[in-house]
Amino acid sequence: MAEKSDALVFFGATGNLAHKKIYPSLASLVARGQLDVPVIAVFRSKGDKENLMEHVHDSLNAHGGFDEATITKLTGLIHGVDGDYSDPQTFAKLREALGEAKHPLHYLAIPPSLFATVTASLGASGCAEGASVVVEKPFGRDLASSRELNAALHQVFDESRVFRIDHYLGKEAVMGLAYFRFANAFLEPIWNRNYVKSVQITLAESFGVEGRGSFYEDVGALRDVVQNHVLQVLTMVAMEPPSGQGSEGLRDEKVKVLRAMPPIKPSDVVRGQYEGYRTEKGVAPDSTTETFVALRAEVDTWRWSGVPFYLRAGKGLANTAVEVFVELKRPPAGVQIGQVGTTHPNSLHFRLSPDVSISLSANVKAPGSKMKGEQVELEFNQIASADGLDPYERLLGDALKGDTTLFTREDTVEASWQVIDNILGDATPVHPYFRGSWGPEAADRLVTDGKWHNPESDEQAANIQEEN
Repeated sequence: MAEKSDALVFFGATGNLAHKKIYPSLASLVARGQLDVPVIAVFRSKGDKENLMEHVHDSLNAHGGFDEATITKLTGLIHGVDGDYSDPQTFAKLREALGEAKHPLHYLAIPPSLFATVTASLGASGCAEGASVVVEKPFGRDLASSRELNAALHQVFDESRVFRIDHYLGKEAVMGLAYFRFANAFLEPIWNRNYVKSVQITLAESFGVEGRGSFYEDVGALRDVVQNHVLQVLTMVAMEPPSGQGSEGLRDEKVKVLRAMPPIKPSDVVRGQYEGYRTEKGVAPDSTTETFVALRAEVDTWRWSGVPFYLRAGKGLANTAVEVFVELKRPPAGVQIGQVGTTHPNSLHFRLSPDVSISLSANVKAPGSKMKGEQVELEFNQIASADGLDPYERLLGDALKGDTTLFTREDTVEASWQVIDNILGDATPVHPYFRGSWGPEAADRLVTDGKWHNPESDEQAANIQEEN
């Protein structure tokens, strides 16, 4: 665990991420009494502190909910440093602005292509002495580039001082999934290959690339959300109970899951692209970038051997939702009292977004004189849709305290790239699909022992397909 930071430096102070997430999160930390150190905002555009303060006020006004005392305190903590990131003078000014700070936290809210340049300059200028660094995803574009990026970071910062931020790990619902698994004794006896038939993880977005075509064209669904968000949720489902009280216990168990996953074969992948994507600004007219991907994965451990994990993520789908659907095996025989047919399989359903709920499907007797059954959902936990702490607020606060628990470790990043490295790019064809559907029909054939569980009812999904 790194030392508590006595200054926060963040690069990209006039960028989109700062406007949408960083300034509101800093204001929330101030309001909670958790931020009272200098904040040094570094930006490339020329301007004085008043122009920087305009960016801060615009951001806070857009998000609302902050009183004048909070805004005044935050703006009083912020100091601006402007200059080109490749100019040593910029870092000389930063070193001066740090003053007596001994353990600054440097947050690189900048394109990954600049990480190595800025990191090297922090080291050369003395700004990295006793410091830690936060880097945004994506952590490379593949296994080779992630290793190069990690090597560049480690030239200046020890691994214990590198915080790789994935905002998904700071979500209340994702943390709740891990808590539910290990805080309830009734789940453990059935949480294995003897009782679980399959696991499905869906990350669906009903919207498209929303004007970010040039960014998405270079990334695609596999790099954007599967390598990080979806695989992180999978580790929460499949990992063993963490040992010890420190942050490394949780991170150790997560990387064990990824290391137990064989590289995914192209034959177990279906990529898709919604119709109209190629007309988006910044997208090539003959683009083969996937906006949808479905795949079949395995976890070769004693607990999970033979259980298929079906993963699916995409844009322009029928609904916006994130869920984990765990289908259990059927009982050895159906209920046979009189002329009664077989029962439905039981399942556990974790809804992580937009609302948060945990439910169990069970078989009960239907009303009437006959011994016939019906399936019902027993919902035993539901949380309001608001996540409490915003993920960025939680993660920034943890980084300032030196707590690495919810940040991604080097070996985890490389292990996740190893799982998908040989299916990146054009390793598989791209199938078109209608916006508002659940992706290309080819994805349905991946699930050989059932069908996808969609976040809405089967009837709604069928109607959508008919309309298109």
